[in-house]
Amino acid sequence: MNKKNSVFAARTLIALAVASAFPLAYAAEGTDAADQASSADSASKGQLETVIVTAQRRAENIKDVPMSIATLKGDKLDVLTSGAADIRFLAGRSPSVNVESDYGRTFPRFYIRGLGNTDFDLNASQPVGLVMDDIVQENAMLKGFPVFDVDQVEVLRGPQGTLFGRNSPAGVIKFDSAKPVFRQEGYLTLGIGNYSAKTAEGAFNIPVSDTVALRFSGTTQHRDNRVHNTNPNPNTGTKDFEGYGDNAFRLQALIQPNKDFSALLNYHERDYHGSATLFRANIIKKGTNDLVDGFDYASYPSDGVNYQRLSTKGGNIRLKYNLDDITLHSITGYETLKFNSRADVDGGYGASYAPPYGPGYIPFAVETADLLPNHKQFSQELRAESNYKGPLQWIGGLFFFNENIQIDSISFNTFAPGNPQNPQYAQQFQDAKSWAAFGSLNYTVSDQFKLRGGVRYTSDKKEFSAMRVEPPKIAGPFNINNTSHNLSWDLSGTYELDKTTNLFGRVATGYRAPSMQGRLNGLGDKPSFAGAEKALSFEAGIKQDLFEKRARLSASVFQYTVKDKQLTAGSGGINMNQLINADKVTGQGVEVDFQANLGSGFSATLGGSYNDTEIKDKNLFVQYCGNLGNTAPNPYGCTPTNAAGPFAGTSKIDGNPLPRAPKTQLNFTLKYSTEIGNGEFYAYTDWTYRSSYNFFLYEAPEYKAKPLAEGGARVGYKWSKYEVAAFARNITDKRVIIGAIDFDNLTGMLNEPRTIGATFKVNF
Repeated sequence: MNKKNSVFAARTLIALAVASAFPLAYAAEGTDAADQASSADSASKGQLETVIVTAQRRAENIKDVPMSIATLKGDKLDVLTSGAADIRFLAGRSPSVNVESDYGRTFPRFYIRGLGNTDFDLNASQPVGLVMDDIVQENAMLKGFPVFDVDQVEVLRGPQGTLFGRNSPAGVIKFDSAKPVFRQEGYLTLGIGNYSAKTAEGAFNIPVSDTVALRFSGTTQHRDNRVHNTNPNPNTGTKDFEGYGDNAFRLQALIQPNKDFSALLNYHERDYHGSATLFRANIIKKGTNDLVDGFDYASYPSDGVNYQRLSTKGGNIRLKYNLDDITLHSITGYETLKFNSRADVDGGYGASYAPPYGPGYIPFAVETADLLPNHKQFSQELRAESNYKGPLQWIGGLFFFNENIQIDSISFNTFAPGNPQNPQYAQQFQDAKSWAAFGSLNYTVSDQFKLRGGVRYTSDKKEFSAMRVEPPKIAGPFNINNTSHNLSWDLSGTYELDKTTNLFGRVATGYRAPSMQGRLNGLGDKPSFAGAEKALSFEAGIKQDLFEKRARLSASVFQYTVKDKQLTAGSGGINMNQLINADKVTGQGVEVDFQANLGSGFSATLGGSYNDTEIKDKNLFVQYCGNLGNTAPNPYGCTPTNAAGPFAGTSKIDGNPLPRAPKTQLNFTLKYSTEIGNGEFYAYTDWTYRSSYNFFLYEAPEYKAKPLAEGGARVGYKWSKYEVAAFARNITDKRVIIGAIDFDNLTGMLNEPRTIGATFKVNF
């Protein structure tokens, strides 16, 4: 066998081995197949366009980057965000990615390869970093900014501790907005849907001069309440649920006096108002994860006040200057927000000591509000990179981060004897400072073999205090000050097997700074603290162009270990969290991405992942729902199945998978397009599937999500500068419980129901 044939055979065997080991696990890496041709020539050949990413802070072909990456853009983004979908639309759209929330549209929680954080406190950190226009969005309230006029979304799986660094041991999700260009262009999209939904999105780009261009883009989204409150209380202002108004805009200015210097200025705002997540008491059938008989999605009784308000403002300045052999970057960002959310956490009306009550048994009334009256975030990055020709390339830089937070957590004892509206509250103050120095080297060993390595030193300092106020009594303040240091590194390589196939391998470390929480429920409570977690990850894979670039395959296997993993445990009987560290958490799995132009107007993507996670700590135990040291199980709570812990009402969690981490995720899209008249008709369908997962650290049948398959569709016609389309999301109207409250009774939350609508778009 000659060398050419042996290379071909090796390439084919690798592809077949991956496919046979995971036959249905594929996903859309790179652009959607709908965004195919980067030129008229490639379009005529039906080739997929070359995908350019900035995962390693340089513009590169995705095939040459030695890590697991997926991107979303173009038509696929338009389809997935149909009906004003919030950022949770990313769940399952890329291998190993999940997104969920206990706050609805305002507090998304991200998971990659099973690693995430279920904490609902307002200073909770996440092991998945979110970067918007090169600015890290640390607070979860910043991470829910609406997705509009976005050029590309990149999902970087595995630790990103070297070049991004800010609390990203699981990975990074990176959004890049469409930037100003030196030509006049724009678009306007109007939409309507069920539940009286109304949406508008648009962008207008105008060159002011030969050196200055402006781009304004914005969105407004509105939906009426879709759940009727059958037990309104005029004294507290209760009303119907799940309506909202969400408005956001972005103004950018590009100043480019010459080819060597550019300044990109960005200012953005968001204003959101709506109802908080609707918690529904006793909707889970005990001993199962089924909805109770006779459940009605469209109506629910509650006596609590329910609202949510969020406003964010931010700006950034990105400067770039090209010298002869070096490019200099300065990235300055500032974000601020205010948040106020109040919800009826007990999920019903009344209480056992204040009848009437329901639905089902309400042991005690719980209504709380969480506020961020003060939040400020400042970040500064200075970076230099080589731009000369040669086998050695490098990047080096400095990073500074400062965040100030005040959190007020209020409990309203609605039925407190003699004082029905006496609020009690806890206050938290956190000042987080961090600085880092980082660098990376790329070295071309040969035309086929390239190596990369990087290192980052990080210093984190947090000053935290919390106090509890029950007029006239005060507990605290309790102070926790911590300084931590870390050295993260990574080493990776790419080997070109032939012109169509690259093999890659990567070993990387990640780090998450210590965390503090002070949601104090009583005068005897104290804040909780979790030390820094550190991750070590290994992955290897293949990236391959097939059928003369009409198809693309990417596959990887990975294994990681996280030491001192930060976890969030429920209290067992009250609405608060407890931070803990597990000795170790492990994970391993497979991810495969595939996309293809099938011909005759058809294009498709297939994708999926398998993640096996495990908590390893024989001494770790947590309280479970509704049991505060009681020897007898709570008859209105869950039925835990783990081994009993050392104290009554506790369960051991050694050997359990991580919460909210489905083992299997699959996705599929299929598009058909054809010319009709003077335009293009298209039909697009997309589907996701995820297996079951635990809601919490312990296992119980009531708190195990059912497997879920959801589909969407969009049908439209484009002509000249116009487009009309009809869409549907969750077209089978599948209703399942996707989250729960870890105390009191079997209170749950549901997925989004079916939404349908139509849009009209004009380009100019």
